[in-house]
Amino acid sequence: MLILFNKPFRVLSQFRDADGRATLGDYVDVPDVYPAGRLDYDSEGLILLTDDGKLQARISQPKARTRKTYLAQVEGAPTQEQLARLMRGVKLKDGVAKAVSARQIDEPAWLWDRDPPIRYRASIPDSWLEIVLTEGRNRQVRRMTAAVGLPTLRLVRYSVGDWTVDGLAPGEWKKVL
Repeated sequence: MLILFNKPFRVLSQFRDADGRATLGDYVDVPDVYPAGRLDYDSEGLILLTDDGKLQARISQPKARTRKTYLAQVEGAPTQEQLARLMRGVKLKDGVAKAVSARQIDEPAWLWDRDPPIRYRASIPDSWLEIVLTEGRNRQVRRMTAAVGLPTLRLVRYSVGDWTVDGLAPGEWKKVL
């Protein structure tokens, strides 16, 4: 079984939390499924859940090099050099991380509002980037954009492999396999 879930902002990528925070279990009532990969508490978007250990490994293991597309609202306007650095690689505490691609995009028309909204600051512009990765280190996109001088304000995972969040509102899920 494979479930596509649009994880809302401030939901943990696990089924229980001793501190009472929102979890996957508050949204998905399907027994014996587990996340194939993680998505930070303060990030939104696609997370895959499965009951198939081999599929879970194929999706989430670093050796699998599964493509993940992220949409990042960043503080500032990126230069071509900043985008090129993301693709060449930036040094992080746990080694060099590089994007398969990084480009500036318009804010997606289909994107849902975030609750609470991102703080608007008239004196500081923001931009949207599409960043594709094949690895999934802890808070990687946020650390990469910060390293090139573009702090992430909002992060949405749009796709994992061929699966996308299309048609799913925050908190919605659907079974695809």
